Amino acid sequence: MVKISVIGSTGSIGVNTLRVVQAHPRDLSVVALAARRNTELLIQQAKKFRPKWVCIFDSEHALWLEKKLKPLGIHVVTGEEGLRVVSTLPEVDKVVFAMVGAAGLKPILAAVQAGKTVAIANKEPLVMAGELLLEEAGRSKAKLIPIDSEHSGLWQCLEGRAKETVKTLVLTSSGGPFFGRSVDFRKVTFRQALNHPRWKMGPKITIDSATLMNKGLEVIEACHLFGVSLSQIEVVIHPEAVVHALVEFIDGSHLAQLGITDMRLPIQYALSYPARFENSLPNLNLAKIGTFRFFKPEKNRFPCLELGYEA
Repeated sequence: MVKISVIGSTGSIGVNTLRVVQAHPRDLSVVALAARRNTELLIQQAKKFRPKWVCIFDSEHALWLEKKLKPLGIHVVTGEEGLRVVSTLPEVDKVVFAMVGAAGLKPILAAVQAGKTVAIANKEPLVMAGELLLEEAGRSKAKLIPIDSEHSGLWQCLEGRAKETVKTLVLTSSGGPFFGRSVDFRKVTFRQALNHPRWKMGPKITIDSATLMNKGLEVIEACHLFGVSLSQIEVVIHPEAVVHALVEFIDGSHLAQLGITDMRLPIQYALSYPARFENSLPNLNLAKIGTFRFFKPEKNRFPCLELGYEA
């Protein structure tokens, strides 16, 4: 039984993580949940999964939450210290970080320093302090497992491969809602930008995907996670969004990771690793897809990607 903490349980990744837990009750159990301010959903999750600990980051909601959860025997903590507590609990095997933004850095660092296996979907801490996190992980023997579909794909392709045999890491992008369309970006609406053609994600990452800013952050993330130089990372547009990542080796051969566009797949692998669990998700039907297309990114239309390289 793998015991987990879910930091950011009320967001898109957190909700999908709990769906994976629900599908594997004999293999996974929730020890702690944490959210910023969505108390209603957090209470529903706490009643369903019965964790020992719940953290609400916004302290103004703590007393009300404690009143609701105390009869269930659930400890309520709050703020930065509360996040640190639920990220470093001795009984927890894996900590899933599904928070959005820079607020995740301190609890992730605490979990790494505590030697936890950290399943990380939160890009910003790796972008800001990837070198520090990897250095601390080396000291504490913590493991960092990526949940991003592209980095999970790279991680799976690289497993057991000697670093000196790797030539190029290829990150794919669906291109977002505006790829291949003649669009005046000055007139694009928020709703249009949220209409991602392939993935169901939270609003911030969906907007960042529409501008390819998300892919720029993923380039930086890959540099830190896999210890490669910027010149070894390539981005290609792949509208079908089936090939999540490729690795080119020095002999010219390639390995690719393919899968349906459902975040439960990389989440499940991060939680099951080094094993693999069966699931009831749809199978990938290659014959139905028929064709895979790949294009170079349009740097002039999507300058945010270049910002990632320049940063």
